[in-house]
Amino acid sequence: MSYTANENRYKNAKYQRCGKSGLMLPRVSFGLWHNFGDNSDYENMKNLCFTAFDNGITHFDLANNYGPKYGAAEENFGKILNGEMKAYRDEMLISTKAGYDMWEGPYGNWGSKKYLTASLDQSLKRMNVDYVDIFYHHRPDPETPLWETMHALDSIVKSGKALYVGLSNYNGERMTQAAEILAEMGCPFVINQNRYSILDRSVENNGLLAAAKEKGKGVICFSPLAQGLLTDRYINGIPEDSRVKTDGRFLQEGRITEDIVEKIKKLNLLAGERGQTLAQMALAWVLKDDAITSVLIGASKTSQILDNLKAAENTSFTTDELNMIDEIIK
Repeated sequence: MSYTANENRYKNAKYQRCGKSGLMLPRVSFGLWHNFGDNSDYENMKNLCFTAFDNGITHFDLANNYGPKYGAAEENFGKILNGEMKAYRDEMLISTKAGYDMWEGPYGNWGSKKYLTASLDQSLKRMNVDYVDIFYHHRPDPETPLWETMHALDSIVKSGKALYVGLSNYNGERMTQAAEILAEMGCPFVINQNRYSILDRSVENNGLLAAAKEKGKGVICFSPLAQGLLTDRYINGIPEDSRVKTDGRFLQEGRITEDIVEKIKKLNLLAGERGQTLAQMALAWVLKDDAITSVLIGASKTSQILDNLKAAENTSFTTDELNMIDEIIK
């Protein structure tokens, strides 16, 4: 039985313009960093994608090496898209990236034109699509000339393999330099993807937020829940089915100290006073700034998607609430 999308999927969905471009992103986007590898349940993957799209999440974010194994998330998403959701491709925003380790040898990493071009060709084959909507350089390359990396992105757009380009993990200064090169080339650079959460303010400190505003670029944030720390999952210990126990690559048990648990408990109380879960408040905190176009959520259960979507309903904070959050985190 083929998938038919919810006919009311756009009724309550919230979208925001991506910087000064024509592109609109959902306030909550769906990331396939986790739970779409070969070690995950395929039926659950399908249900996660269906639930997201049924509720107005049009943006699905991937990278070449999301897995495990590398490439598995793109392969699995491609199967779901072509097998169940192909009729809705023009309603979907699909992004992927290259910049981290992908294959052996000197051409499978960083930011050369050789790597970026080859990687996107592989990504398109894995997903069985003609183009992606956004192609990102995943991280700055300290060795390759910035012009070469930007020229690769420009060539990719001109080839028709991507509609827009983005930069990920760049700081404000480097992003500004890249934006100026891309503007000279006439390349539609529209978005930055960076880590940002109540617990991680690096985009404020490295000038990315200010530079994105100045250049009219969008910002989409990954890890807004700090790999699950900014939820109620770890308030009363570490559950056996948690990411810490099942996949300790990105959130190690050593990070969940008594000090961090106390902070999480205080934030959870404040969230309750706002009528939100801690996860909802953490997402709303990121979305409070107009410079932020969207937040990326991951999920292992459909209920997590539905819960997180509610964050966009109330992104206003009083000065007292903001001060209290800052005081808790100090």
